[in-house]
Amino acid sequence: MDNLTIDGSAKTPTVEFEGVGKLLIKGRSIPENSIEFYKPVIDWIGAYGGAPKDITEVNVQLEYFNTSSSKCILDVFKKLETLSGTEVKVNWYYEEDDEDMLEAGEDYQAIIDLPFKMIEVEEL
Repeated sequence: MDNLTIDGSAKTPTVEFEGVGKLLIKGRSIPENSIEFYKPVIDWIGAYGGAPKDITEVNVQLEYFNTSSSKCILDVFKKLETLSGTEVKVNWYYEEDDEDMLEAGEDYQAIIDLPFKMIEVEEL
C-alpha cells in the first residue's frame, strides 16, 4: 500500500498515512474547500481497508480547525469506524489550557465508536 503524504500549509494540516497502520493529521485545518482537501484522505482509508494492519494508530495533533473541517474530520473517523480486521486507536493531542480542543476530542469520542486517548502536551 502506498503512503499518502500531504504537506501542510498555513491553512491545511500535514497528513501522513503509512500503510503500516500509522496515520497522522497535524497542524491547522482551515482549507478553502474542506471536502476537496479531505477526499484523498477518506479514499486512502477506504483502500487501506482492503488489507489493514492488525493495529491502526491515528494521531490527531490539530492546533485549530474550522467548522467545515470538523465535518470532514468526522467523516474521516466514520470511515475508520468501517474498517474491519484492525484495531483502530485514536490519540487526540491538545495543548494544555486548550479547553476547546479537548472538548472537540471529547465530542468526537462521544459520537464515534472508536477508543480515544486524550493526550495533553505543552505545545503542538
